[in-house]
Order: sequence, then structure tokens, then C-alpha cells
Amino acid sequence: MDATLNKTSGPATQRMNSTEAWVTYLSKVELPVLANTLRRIDELTDSSNSTVNELANVILNDAQLTSQVLRLSNTVFYNQTRTQVSTVSRAITLIGFDAVKSMAISSLIVDSLLKRNDRPHLLRCLARAIHAAVQARCLLPKRNEQALEEVFIGALLMNIGELAFWSCDTEQAIELEQALKLDQPPVEAQKSVLHTTFTDITRGLVEAWSLGPFIKEVVSAGKANTKAASLVRHSVEMAKLSEQGWRGAEMDKALEALGADIGEAPAIVRDRVKVNAGEAARVAVSLGIPQVTALMPGSQTDDAAAHQAPEVDPILQLQILRDLTQTLSEKPDINEVCQLVIEGIHRAVGMQRVALLMSDRSGNELIPRKLGGKGTDAWKENFSIRRDGTGELGALLPQASHYIYQPKQKTEPVPYDRWLGRVPALVAPIKAKGRLIGLFYADNAAADYVPSKEQLMAFAHFVQNAQLCLTLMAEH
Repeated sequence: MDATLNKTSGPATQRMNSTEAWVTYLSKVELPVLANTLRRIDELTDSSNSTVNELANVILNDAQLTSQVLRLSNTVFYNQTRTQVSTVSRAITLIGFDAVKSMAISSLIVDSLLKRNDRPHLLRCLARAIHAAVQARCLLPKRNEQALEEVFIGALLMNIGELAFWSCDTEQAIELEQALKLDQPPVEAQKSVLHTTFTDITRGLVEAWSLGPFIKEVVSAGKANTKAASLVRHSVEMAKLSEQGWRGAEMDKALEALGADIGEAPAIVRDRVKVNAGEAARVAVSLGIPQVTALMPGSQTDDAAAHQAPEVDPILQLQILRDLTQTLSEKPDINEVCQLVIEGIHRAVGMQRVALLMSDRSGNELIPRKLGGKGTDAWKENFSIRRDGTGELGALLPQASHYIYQPKQKTEPVPYDRWLGRVPALVAPIKAKGRLIGLFYADNAAADYVPSKEQLMAFAHFVQNAQLCLTLMAEH
């Protein structure tokens, strides 16, 4: 049997020494579910009733994917009519088969890779892929739905080999990280450590995962055969260069190439791509990865701006608060209210991970009652805060009202989560008759910023609704 198929519990110790070995390893050992699901979705190419049902079923089989697709379906990027969408079938009807297929693929990529790893190289690659995908879609002159989604997915997957590689915990990944820290040229470092290149791995995966003729054209060697493929390639190149700023000889050349693709002057293209970069940041938040927005370029002129918290979505906040008011005006249900609060904090406030902790049976500890967002699975069995404020997470206990928690520099990580207690967070108490019975906690894991005052106030509004529900229930 091929040694590459023996998976270990820690970093993979077997070494891959060819493109074929890496493609086999990534496809069959590390990412078989992603490979199979992408293949299934990509095979759905027409919008007959049977195919629409198949697409809906693929999405509905995964609760997280369903949530992501519905969230994206209610963003202006996909849904310019702003008609509220609450079911997958309605999303396909209103927004279109290809758009929902595109949302499913992008959500799958993000979820599958990030749940495995959050190393900086992967986050940067994801930020670049999302930025390039949004640029290609926004710049494409022909605005038919299929073409829009084709260039979006083409740009998103153009470096799938690199994305897949950095999501895996292998010794060669650690070695390549070290080589890149020593400023070894990237392609030379890849050949030295991997015995191949990310480009070759990508081409192998596109073939092995049957990702379709357009993506195959995008990643193939030689000149692009179509304007759309050329646009994707130049969007990816421009997204990479933009991390160093919007000016410079290389950027000018990239903007000129994009201008040729879409029939616009480079100066106009420069203005458009700056606007599109802001859209890319909003799409990243909608995909549930606000932490990568700090790695995306904006029209900012300083580094400090790149580490600012994302803006609160006031429209979505208002919609969810209305739903909460409606729920409270009927028969209050604490579970439904708290679920809406969790969703509001996650989606409208822009916090990646959210938890409601309530007293356990002993009354000595606060433990998770409801969770939201990526990276919270381990919290179910492990996350607890002692009511007396002692223990490793005692500092999270709210003293009075809602506040922004700022960790001390030497805070030790808890065994089950490298960020919990060590990154800025939003915390607010839940009380009954003046006594602390629970708290809401929200953070952004690896994101390099402190939540804003606007986020704190929006967070407080949502928590107040949960508090109001408890008060109403206590009175009856």
C-alpha cells in the first residue's frame, strides 16, 4: 500500500516526494470529504428541477453549510433586491442556481480548510483567494449569472493546491514555513521541501477532483484561451500585489493587464479595484471569517487601519432585533430568543465565535448552553467559568455590565482552545433578581483587533433582549 495513506494523529511523518504523491495524499487522506462534495456540486450544471433539488439536498445535508448559504443569500453582493431569503429553495429561485452553487463551493472551501488549521499562511491564502474572487466577479463585463459565478469560483480555486497544503498538519508544512521565514524564494523553497510546486499540486487536484473545464483552463500552463480565464489570472495576481499597496511598477502592469481584459483604462480599473476590495472584506465577514479582513487591502494608507474591527451591519441588526421584538411580544421562549441573540452577535455584530453560558446544576460553574460560529465544538464539553472568579478563565467573569475583555499578556492557553481567554472579547452578564446566572461571550479567535465601541453597543442591545425575556418569564 502507498505509505502516503497512513494518517497519523500528530503532524504527518510520511514524506511526499512528487506531485502525484501530494495529490493522492490530499485527496484520499486529508480532504476526501471536501474533494467528493466539490465534485458532486460541480457536476450539477443545469437548472432542471431534479438538479435544483439535488443542489438543495447537498446543502441541506450540512447544517453549517445551510447557515452560510442563507447568510450569503441575504447580502447585497448576491441579493441586490434585498428580498429576505430564509430557505435554500427560495435562494435558488430568487438569486439563481449558479449563484447558490457558488456560495456552496466558497462556504465549503472556507469551512473545510479552517476547521483543520488556522496557521497564518492559510489565513493569508484564504484572504487572497476571496479578494481575487470578488475582484473577478465585480470586474467581469458580461454580467450573465453563469459567467459571474464561473470567474468567482475560478479565482477562488486557482490556488487550491496551496490552500489544501497549508490546511494540513505535516512536517513538510513546518519545514516550508521555516524556509519562507529565511526569505528563500517561494518556488525554490517549494521544490526543495515538497519536491514539487503549489502550481503543479493545484493542476493535479483540479484534475483529480473534476473541478471542470474552466478552472482547468485557468490553471493550465501557457496563455489563457479566453478573456474570462485571463481576467481570473490577472485578478489573482493583482490581489497578491495589492497586499503591498496600490502603487508601484508591478501593480501598474497588473492594472494594465486587467484593463485589457475588460476594456477599461488602468486609472479607472485602479479606482474600481479599491472599491471592490471593500466588498471583498464584507464577503469574508459573511463567510464567517472576519479575521482575514485584516489581511486584505483597503484604501487605507496606514497599517493601523488594517487592524480595525469590521463595521456593524445596521440593517441586519435591525432585522434581527425586529424578530426578537416579535418573539417577545408573543409567548417568550428563552431558547428561541437566545438563538436569535447568538445569531445577531455572530452575523450583525461581526463576532466569529459566540457562546451563552448558564449555571450548571451545582450552581458553582457557568457552562455552555448555546454556541455559534466556527471553532466552538470543543467548548461544548470543556468551556467553563467558575462563579467565584477563580480558575484559568475566571478573568472572563463580568463584574457589572457589558464590557470589552482585554487579556493580560502572560495568560496561559487552555488545553482545548488556543485563543480562549487570550484574545480581546465581548462579555455581558445575564442576571435573575440581581444575581448572576449566566453570560454571553464573543471573540474573533486569531483576528488581530480589539472589538470596537460600536460592536460593544450592538452586542449589548442583543444581550438586553435575552435579559428582557428572562425578566418577562420570571414575572409570569
